[in-house]
Amino acid sequence: MSSIKIFNDPVYGFITVPRGIVLNLIEHPYFQRLQRIRQLGLSHYIYPGAVHSRFHHALGAYHLMTSTLHNLKLKGIPISTEEFQAAQIAILLHDIGHGPFSHVLEHTIVSVPHEEMTLRMMEELNLEFDGALDLAIKLFKNEYPRPFLQQLISSQLDMDRLDYLNRDSFFTGVAEGVIGYDRLILMMDVVDNQLVIEEKAIYSIEKFLTSRKIMYLQVYMHKTALSAESMLILFLDLIRKSKNKPNVSAALNFFLQNNEFDSTLEGQKILIENYTNIDDVDIWFLLKSCLDSEDSDIKNLAKGLINRRLFKIRIQDAPLEGILGSSGLDIQEHYRNSSSLFEVRQDSFEFIPYNQHDGEILIKTKEGNLVPFSSIPNMQHLQTPVKKYFVTIPHF
Repeated sequence: MSSIKIFNDPVYGFITVPRGIVLNLIEHPYFQRLQRIRQLGLSHYIYPGAVHSRFHHALGAYHLMTSTLHNLKLKGIPISTEEFQAAQIAILLHDIGHGPFSHVLEHTIVSVPHEEMTLRMMEELNLEFDGALDLAIKLFKNEYPRPFLQQLISSQLDMDRLDYLNRDSFFTGVAEGVIGYDRLILMMDVVDNQLVIEEKAIYSIEKFLTSRKIMYLQVYMHKTALSAESMLILFLDLIRKSKNKPNVSAALNFFLQNNEFDSTLEGQKILIENYTNIDDVDIWFLLKSCLDSEDSDIKNLAKGLINRRLFKIRIQDAPLEGILGSSGLDIQEHYRNSSSLFEVRQDSFEFIPYNQHDGEILIKTKEGNLVPFSSIPNMQHLQTPVKKYFVTIPHF
């Protein structure tokens, strides 16, 4: 039997995984579940190719982590076999706690944030694998004295962001999101156990941050995606409150029936057991089972999401008085449904391409000095918040 397993990835080509703990984790049901959870939720309504899974993303992030660690070792950075493998495991499992339509579920039927669920699932796996994930969990929790390893997992320039920007731009076809991930990896170094980037990669960093801004506005917060997500949130909220719940899987029903979860060890096992048994299929089946619902609100939302008849949405840079203003009542009356739940709703979102308060990207100058990226001339535009205001209008 070969000592390695090869995955053919459409973004990076062949990804090799040695047989052992890493491959065993990939083959575990917790990780295989990620194949049934789309990375970009409902974004395929806008970009039909955006049907890649969180499994793809996790494997891609693992590949980039492996390449980065090899590169750092070539530069003379001492990284033990245990540290190397722990970093691989931590990035491989960094998204394992995501549920179907992750952020939507966290606003409706699952009160536990996906980051916390990830940690709980890693600890459960650690018990199953007899403590083999001890160091990976320390890295994930930033409790290890070599912070550069944790920065490769979670920072403003980590393997997670490098992969999802590269992968999401590939599958959506949004070319503006393409980044020079390979150059950024080659320019990484470590000084005093801190991750740094060589000065000659400054423009690659600028391109990375600019691409992140474009992807955020053009893909992640696309107005159609916002509309579809708002409908799904409303749909799940109505299902939870409904007295006559449709037939759903036992695992999904567990979350529909429970708002709070037992914090005991047995309670945590029950929570994880049910959580790992729900995926996108459960939500789509729920939507399809409600196409003939006696509740007209639930029925209309299910039909709208299944057949892509979504709420209208308008988005702009200025506050919404400019949209509603004196005509707000006319809009409300024109689109009023028999249910008071279906009303014009206002909201906003804000995004900062580079937030220095989340930890600086450190630049190593030619002289060997370390300079925070926020102080680099002509890069301040990336620290300017982008705020958008939008209104969803219930019109099928």
